[in-house]
Amino acid sequence: MCYSEAVMSHELLVLVTAPNQDEARRIANALVEERLAACVNIVGAIESVYRWEGQVTTDRETLLIIKTTDDRYEDLEQRVKELHSYSTPEVIAFKIERGSSEYLSWLRDSVS
Repeated sequence: MCYSEAVMSHELLVLVTAPNQDEARRIANALVEERLAACVNIVGAIESVYRWEGQVTTDRETLLIIKTTDDRYEDLEQRVKELHSYSTPEVIAFKIERGSSEYLSWLRDSVS
């Protein structure tokens, strides 16, 4: 594979925060079962500091690190919004520029 092909990636990492482990697991399971995500890592006990409705707020949350593709992103975002208890859930995507070709192939196959 030449370098230009390696950076032409269509795989994404998506970050979503949830208020607790139970909600994070429910979202993760739905996304993987519905083939919107190949894998979701659940990272517990993070602390988030943010501004909401004019106030600086600190909350304990759970972070979801979601692996998907450009083709599945819109449906994934919509599904997270349907499942999430927050009125404005964090859904932020980053392109995966490089990675193990075997893993990225598995990722693509898992959501197709």
